[in-house]
Amino acid sequence: MNRSSSRAAMAALSPVVLAGASLCVGAAHAAPATDAVVVAALDAVVVSANRTEQPITDVVADVTVVDREAIDRSGAASVAEVLARLPGVSIVTNGGAASTTSVFLRGAETRFTAVFVDGVRVDSQSTGGASWQGIPLAHIERIEVLRGPAAAVYGSDAVAGVVQLFTRQGEEGFFPSIHAGVGTHHTHDLSASLRGGQGAVDYSLGLATERSDGFNAKPSGNPDRDGYRSHSVSGRLGWKPATGHQLNLTFLDSRQKGRYDGFTPGQDDQTVQELRTLGLNWAARWSEVWSTRVGLSRGTERYETMPSPYETETQVDSYWLRNEWKLGGHGFNLDLERREDHLTNLSTTPSLTRRSQNALALGYTLRAGAHTLQANARRDNDSEFGTHTTGSLAYGYDISPAWRATASAGTSFRAPTLFQRFSIYGTPNLQAETGRNVEAGLRWQSGQNKVGVVVYRNHVDNLIDYLSGPGSCINGTGTYPGCYGNVGEALYRGVTLTAATQVGAVNLSGSVDWMDPRNAITDKRLPRRARRQATLLADTRVGGWKLGGEVQAVGSRFDDVANRNELGGYTLFNLSASTEVARDWTLLARVNNLANKDYQTARGYATAGRTFYLGLTWAPR
Repeated sequence: MNRSSSRAAMAALSPVVLAGASLCVGAAHAAPATDAVVVAALDAVVVSANRTEQPITDVVADVTVVDREAIDRSGAASVAEVLARLPGVSIVTNGGAASTTSVFLRGAETRFTAVFVDGVRVDSQSTGGASWQGIPLAHIERIEVLRGPAAAVYGSDAVAGVVQLFTRQGEEGFFPSIHAGVGTHHTHDLSASLRGGQGAVDYSLGLATERSDGFNAKPSGNPDRDGYRSHSVSGRLGWKPATGHQLNLTFLDSRQKGRYDGFTPGQDDQTVQELRTLGLNWAARWSEVWSTRVGLSRGTERYETMPSPYETETQVDSYWLRNEWKLGGHGFNLDLERREDHLTNLSTTPSLTRRSQNALALGYTLRAGAHTLQANARRDNDSEFGTHTTGSLAYGYDISPAWRATASAGTSFRAPTLFQRFSIYGTPNLQAETGRNVEAGLRWQSGQNKVGVVVYRNHVDNLIDYLSGPGSCINGTGTYPGCYGNVGEALYRGVTLTAATQVGAVNLSGSVDWMDPRNAITDKRLPRRARRQATLLADTRVGGWKLGGEVQAVGSRFDDVANRNELGGYTLFNLSASTEVARDWTLLARVNNLANKDYQTARGYATAGRTFYLGLTWAPR
């Protein structure tokens, strides 16, 4: 993309940026927000900040909450589409919905975000980070996004933040629902769920299937359509055997088969992506002061390509014990946790590699008048690297009923993947990547009007990069083109402005991000990350219709580490409308990329043009 087209994209972006700043639209920093996507009531409870329930008004961290009503209203087709509308989140896809999807939180690598589904850690020990394209949105009830490092709470991976996804859960009564939809590229989806409960038992069961012919993901490659098929099931069973005790069993099983364009002309390249989570949790409240939580979980990711043979499977087993004490405004917690990683990959030596981490974590929270404090410390003992100690300290002060200031500092680490150490491209003596973050925020709220600003700086040492040329790879033959090494440093700096307001019957919201993700050694901007991006959302009611509009604007990016190949900026316009066509029946219509913008998030890979979707939901109340 040449400079003139980049300037044109920035010109398109500038009005949105100015609108976001002048209209004061978006979700406030660590504050409740009510807009077209983000919904967090004043009495909302957040789990991500301290791994236990907290009123959102007591949370110091930079957290955004998205509930199921907001997901349905947005008409989003994937988890990535929901996240793309949130502050500080950037999305990159290598083609269609089933292609590799990267989530950059505050500009940091996708492997620097810890991901949990119903408390079950999801991670790939080959690529690093979660395989976002394999998480089915149809089963998700709630999403929490915590921006900023949280390794002192969660251990490895939480260098840039944490994303928690929760599947639908049961409640007293009986609530069935069915949804069917059709869209562009011969897209069809069908899902059904049963939720309910009686007495001490509650339950939820969901089934979903989707297929699409897709579009040509790589125009310069095979002239074919790269579609996909997916099938998934989720469930949750809760039991209260006695007062103060709760036992929950959760599971998710998803299989997705998709086509992609590889390097061999005319070849029908296909992928199979499988995601399975299984969790068992027990919560016991022994008294008004003391409570205990126990968690056992397994997260499995499997990825396979054909006819080019490649297969990798990661299994993460976790065991967690927490004791909590609450004395007035003081809270204390003591955690014991064990994590076991298993990677099965024919490219590693041996083909099954494994490691474990044992951790001890301490936490303290304080809510006293205008003051809020959260302090955490954690020590992880890795079977491969020894010990890593991380800590964090966050403070919030209510300057007045309308104004709140926050500040925090924390350290983090990410252990190298087993593939990075033991594959044919591996380096056995890789060290963990480590981070140091500081940030400050200011929030103002008066009725429906909210404004928030967050300034942050996150420095990561021992950044792992792939090095071209023969090196000290585990195979030791020098016949491979390169290997992984601790050769980089990254600096992620930025400002996020968020706000919300209501003009007449129209709710306005949005965010603006100024980011500077750089290689601290070369001073080059990190690939595929823009310096500026903005989102503007609006929704209203007209008669019996709920109408929504979105503008997403992203600045230019570079596709390579040398900053020579520029990808032009782009602006997308999306529209949605829903109405109750009969009792218990809701019709949803959505248009994405209304202007049919031709753009790329990864060089050489196409994105969908203008698409239409029509869905019908039956949900008796």
